[in-house]
Amino acid sequence: MKISTKGRYGLTIIIALGKEYGEGPMPLRKIAAEHDLSEAYLEQLVAPLRNAGLVKSVRGAYGGYMLARHPREISAGDVIRVLEGPIQPVEGIEDEAQPQRELWIRIRDAVKNVLDTTTIEDLANQQESTTENYMFYI
Repeated sequence: MKISTKGRYGLTIIIALGKEYGEGPMPLRKIAAEHDLSEAYLEQLVAPLRNAGLVKSVRGAYGGYMLARHPREISAGDVIRVLEGPIQPVEGIEDEAQPQRELWIRIRDAVKNVLDTTTIEDLANQQESTTENYMFYI
């Protein structure tokens, strides 16, 4: 299964809103600037998230977007399904021979489990990676 930029950037929006949960609405331009993304593209992605009840919008000078529910009540799977559709590693599983079908089903179920058990709160609370860059001299 390959997650497109729609799913990746949609998660970026939701995680950013999750980090600011309870602090009022956040403008998309701030998210776009912080992550070096197109604000216009984020506007396209936030509409289905709003329609699905994951985010809500606030109009006005201090407006923007905020999560419609607590970050612990929204899973990564919720976001991916809204933007990417059903989670399945391959299409036409029913046409596969039994051994392959079982493999695809196990992969699908494993991916669903990870996405459905990972909350936006989990993702928002993760610290940025601080891996050290090593230089090797020969």
